[in-house]
Amino acid sequence: MRQHLRRICLLLAAASGVGSSSALAADADHGADLAKRWCASCHVVANGQTQASADVPSFASVARKPDFSPERLAFFLLDPHPKMPNFPLSRTEAGDIAAYIATLR
Repeated sequence: MRQHLRRICLLLAAASGVGSSSALAADADHGADLAKRWCASCHVVANGQTQASADVPSFASVARKPDFSPERLAFFLLDPHPKMPNFPLSRTEAGDIAAYIATLR
């Protein structure tokens, strides 16, 4: 009986990790802090922000795009782009920023 219970617990523990995504584990609050510190000079990153560059999308408009995906955005943030400064984001930081943007939908 004890061995049977142990097997059930192991199966439940293994199953709980199936289908989980890095975006679900991301910290949106930390992403908001990072966005305000690193991204707000160009993007409107939060309600109430009054100044940013006119030629870049707000984070809310990025979040509302029909094809928005936090996972794709996190990968996008890790790849240097000509229009964006090269911020040395870790995977965790990129995931956190993407999770924050997802909260703006």
